[in-house]
Amino acid sequence: MGKIKVPYYSVRKGGRGFWLSTKRMQAMGFPSSVPCGPDGPDAWKIAQEWNARCQVARTGREPAPKHVWPRGSLGEAFDRFRTTEIWKTDWAHRTREDWERGWSHIAPIFGDLAPRTVTLEHIDAWYHALKVMKSVSEAHRAMKIWRALWNVAAAMHYCSAEQDPSFGIRRETPRGRSATWEEGEVVRLVKAAWRRKYHGLACIIAIAYDAQFAPVDSRSLCLRDSRDDGMKLWFEIDRAKTGRDALATLSLRTQALIRAYVATLPNNLLPSAPIFMTRTGAAYTKNSLAKNFRDIRKLVFPGDTRQLQDMRRTGAVEAQSGGADLSVISQKMANTVASSAHLQKTYLPVNQAAVELADEARKRGWRRIRENKSGPKVETLRPGELKPARENPAKPLK
Repeated sequence: MGKIKVPYYSVRKGGRGFWLSTKRMQAMGFPSSVPCGPDGPDAWKIAQEWNARCQVARTGREPAPKHVWPRGSLGEAFDRFRTTEIWKTDWAHRTREDWERGWSHIAPIFGDLAPRTVTLEHIDAWYHALKVMKSVSEAHRAMKIWRALWNVAAAMHYCSAEQDPSFGIRRETPRGRSATWEEGEVVRLVKAAWRRKYHGLACIIAIAYDAQFAPVDSRSLCLRDSRDDGMKLWFEIDRAKTGRDALATLSLRTQALIRAYVATLPNNLLPSAPIFMTRTGAAYTKNSLAKNFRDIRKLVFPGDTRQLQDMRRTGAVEAQSGGADLSVISQKMANTVASSAHLQKTYLPVNQAAVELADEARKRGWRRIRENKSGPKVETLRPGELKPARENPAKPLK
C-alpha cells in the first residue's frame, strides 16, 4: 500500500489516523481532532475532506462545520452537557477551561464511542500512554475529567455511574510544587517592576504576596472590590476558582503603592473594570501577566523558575512557621486547606521552620509526660526513723 502525505493528518499509537486542527482552525469552529479510523486510504480521504472544508471556511464562502458525534457516544453526551445552564452560567471560566483541556485528550480516543463499550483495558492503555507521551500531571488531569464526565453521562442515561472502568486504575499523583519566595525577594521584584514602568504588575506582585491571592484573583481586582476607611485599604472578593469570600489585607507599603498607582488612572474607569493594566493600557490576561512576570524575574533573578503563583504557598508556609493554626490559614486563603490533605500538600510542603516548631512542641510534650509519670516526690524513712504525725490530718471521705 502506498503512502501519501495529507496536511494535518497524524497516525497515533494503535495505527489510527487523526486530522488535527490548528488553534486558528479551532477559533473558526473546527474540532481539535477528528478520528479518521485505521491508517489507510479511507482515513486519508476523511482527512482530505476536512482539509477541503477548512479551506472553504477560510474564504468565508461557508461557515465552519460543527463536528457531529455518533448517537449515544461520549462526545454527544459532552455536547449536550455544554448546553446546560450548569456549564454556561454556574461554572467558573477556569473550571470549563479545565474540562476542555481534559476533553482534548479524551475526544480523539473515546469521543465517538458509547461509554458502555469502553473497558478497563482501553482506559489502562490510554492513561499510561498519556503518562509517557505527555506527563504524569496531564494524565492525572485527564483521568479526573474522565471520571467527572462519566458521572455526567450516567445522569443522562448513557451509562451506569457504578460501572466506570477507570475505577480499576489508581492514578499516580503528580509531584506538587514546593517553591517559595522570601520577603526581600518579593520587594526586589516589586521595585524592579515599578522602575521599568510595569506599575500594574508591581501592584499585582505585592498583592499576591500580602493577600495570598492566586494570580487570576490578583489581576481581576476592580474598583468595586476595594474598601477604604481613610486609614486602611483592602479588597473583598469572591474567589474565581471556589467562589468563596476572600479578604485581601495589605501591608502599609502595598497600600501606598496601590494609592500611587490608582492616582494615575483615568477618572472614567468603570467600577467593574480591572484596575491593574499592562504598560500599553490593556487589562492583564493570564498570558500577558505570565510573560511580564517572567521578564521581571529574569531581570532580577536570572535562571530562576519560580512563578507568581508560588506567592500563595509562601504566605501559607510563613504563617504555619509562625505558629498559625490551619483553620486560620484556611480563612486567609479562602479554601479548605484545614480539612484537605491534598491542599496541605500543595500549600504547606515540608519546611525547616515548621519541622523545628514540631521539634520544640515534642520537647515540651516530652517534659510533661516525664513529669506526669514521675508523679509527686515521695519521701522515704531511714531504719528506726519515724515521721511526725500531721497537725491537721485530712478527714476521710464520708
